[in-house]
Amino acid sequence: MSVFTPVPEPILADWLKDYAIGRLVELKGISAGVQNSNFFVTTTLGRYVLTLFEDMSRAELPYYLHLMAHLARHGLPVPGPIANRHNEYLGTLQERPAALVVRLSGDSEMNPGVAHCEKVGAMLAGLHLAGQSYGRRQENPRGAGWRSATAAVVRPFLPADEQALLDAELAFQASVDIESLPAGAIHADLFRDNVLWDDDDGTPRIGGVIDFYFAGYDALLFDVAVTVNDWCAQPDAALDPQRTAALLEAYHAERPFTDAERAAWPAMLRAAALRFWLSRAADFHQPRAGEMVLVKDPDEYRDILRLRAAGVPPLPL
Repeated sequence: MSVFTPVPEPILADWLKDYAIGRLVELKGISAGVQNSNFFVTTTLGRYVLTLFEDMSRAELPYYLHLMAHLARHGLPVPGPIANRHNEYLGTLQERPAALVVRLSGDSEMNPGVAHCEKVGAMLAGLHLAGQSYGRRQENPRGAGWRSATAAVVRPFLPADEQALLDAELAFQASVDIESLPAGAIHADLFRDNVLWDDDDGTPRIGGVIDFYFAGYDALLFDVAVTVNDWCAQPDAALDPQRTAALLEAYHAERPFTDAERAAWPAMLRAAALRFWLSRAADFHQPRAGEMVLVKDPDEYRDILRLRAAGVPPLPL
C-alpha cells in the first residue's frame, strides 16, 4: 500500500462529490505495502481507504471489489467497497482506476501468539467456504505462469547459488499436480499486516481482513501455505510448532483437509515461499518510483524456501 501517485486534497474533494459520504476532512498517504497507491480518507460522515490501482487493468478490478462485497455480505470482517452515485464501485482519479472501501478498526499484530494463529486459521477457512459461492472467476495473478515469467526477469540479478536454487524449485513445482486439490477464491496475501485486531479486553478478535488485490482462483491449500509461512515463522524462518498446529487445526475444524491436500502440503509451502521470494526480488532489483515506497527484503523468503524444502510438519488428520 505505497504511494506512487499523489492526490492533491482539492482534487480529491471534488472527486468525492460523486459519493454520498460527506465532505473531505483529512487525507493521509499509507506507506506500508508495495503494489498500489493507498490513502486514509476521513470525511464528515466516516473513515475510508482510497486505492489508486497502478498496474492492474480496469477489466480485472471488478473481480476484487465484488469479492470483497460478497465476503462482507457473508459476515466476514472485510472492508466493503463504496458505490458512487452511479452505483459503481470503480471510478477514475488522477488518470488511475480508483476505489473507496470502508476503513475497519483495529491494528496489526506483528508478534502473534497461539491464540492469534487459531483465530486466523478459523477465519481463513470461513473465507474459503464463503468464496465457494462467489460467481466470478479470475486466476491467481501470482500463479505458476507469473512465477515462471518473473523468475526469468530476476534470475540475472541473483548469485550463482540462488540461481541454482531458483532453477531447482521451478523444476520441482512444474512436477507438482494440483488439479486434485480443492480450489476457489483465495486471499493469497494474508500476512500479519493484512489482519486487524480488536482486543481491548485482552481476548484476540479479528476486526478486519484487508488488501484483497492479489486474490484469485487457485488451490485453497496455497492460501493456507502463504498464511502459515508468515504467521507461524520464527526469526530463523523455521515454523513454530505450537502456532502452526493452532492455525492448521482451527482451519481443519471448519474445512477438513483432504488426503490430496496432505500429500501436496510440503510442495504448497515451497510454492508460497517461491512466490514471495520472486515478488520481493523483482521489487528490490527493479524498484518503482513513488512518494512513499516500501521494498521488502527478498532474502527472508529465500531462506524460508530453503527450509521448507528441507522438511515441514504434516497437516492435521
